[in-house]
Amino acid sequence: MGERRPAEVFHPGEHLLDELNARGWTQTEFAEIISRPVRLVNEIINGKRGITPETARGFGAALGTSPEFWMNLDIAYHLWKTDEDVSPIEHRAKMRNSYPIRDLVLRGWIRPSEDTQVVESQLLRFFEVNSLDERPKLAIAAVPKRSGSESEREDLTPIQIAWLYRVKHIAAAMQVPNYSKKNLKNALIKMMAFRENPEEIRHVPQLLENCGVRFVIVETLPSSKIDGVTFWLNNYSPVIGMSLRFDRIDNFWFVLRHEIEHVLNEHGKEAVIVDSDLVTASMEPENLSEDEKVANLAAAEFCISQEELENFIAGVSPLFSRARVLAFARKQGVHPGLVVGQLQRHLKRYDLFRPMLVSVKNIITPVAMTDGYGHVLPTES
Repeated sequence: MGERRPAEVFHPGEHLLDELNARGWTQTEFAEIISRPVRLVNEIINGKRGITPETARGFGAALGTSPEFWMNLDIAYHLWKTDEDVSPIEHRAKMRNSYPIRDLVLRGWIRPSEDTQVVESQLLRFFEVNSLDERPKLAIAAVPKRSGSESEREDLTPIQIAWLYRVKHIAAAMQVPNYSKKNLKNALIKMMAFRENPEEIRHVPQLLENCGVRFVIVETLPSSKIDGVTFWLNNYSPVIGMSLRFDRIDNFWFVLRHEIEHVLNEHGKEAVIVDSDLVTASMEPENLSEDEKVANLAAAEFCISQEELENFIAGVSPLFSRARVLAFARKQGVHPGLVVGQLQRHLKRYDLFRPMLVSVKNIITPVAMTDGYGHVLPTES
């Protein structure tokens, strides 16, 4: 129930006049009592001047009331005078609290506007809801990577939901053939030949598209912490979204292969698979769901044979060197950054040979459906 508004609140001057009349005091007499100008008393009585803390103290001392009594009368009067319908303010605050409007505007996903209705209309369209009280469907479907009961599932943050919907909008606009699991498996074989030379990564988007997989890169939003996502459009067209928030060759291949495994196993059909902090989570299998364990194992094995890696670690540790890493990577037919990435995870030594973790952003973003990192895709008008 809304707060009741008084029909009318009187200026403190009217209360003062009643007090003076009750005592038979004139305005001049009262002014002398409180040692203030007669004009001040007159202007307060006529509603032309408000109550200051100093005035309130004088009134309270002379009339046997507290200073707070007169201050409260003044505040109540001015609040009543300036009272207006605050529902538009509450509505704007609710929108800002529920949706990252500032980030959406900065990224060009919605247009800036001082008209609340225009902003609301854009939010409804962007998040595909009928009202701001309706929770976006992808947010409801999203599941955590960590195992646990339904009550232990973590909700996505508004910033994560926004990133997810941008991936969806771009993916839905793409024209791709029907998805073929067989073709995707064959594409994986071809991708293995791309692991040695970072420049070969540029072929990945087209390869996935030929398999019917919609591959999208959306620059990370502040604090989103999303590495990748897998979901299906209309339950038959898979989507893989990546953020490239860690711009390294090992992270690119690990996240991509991780999401491809989800697609091959048809994960994400009933619930969107949102993967965040994969680097840390991959080394904590006891906290992962079975689907995530499977995807992590496939991703790690794709980067480098785990058996060969364990043999390498056992034969070299702790005397690792750049030369030995290069020789091992050459023998395995992969870029040394993939070896380093897996070494760091296994040894939990993320300082090892960091210069070998080369950047891939400038290779992949120009050839993929990319929003951000200097690339701008159109949004709905």
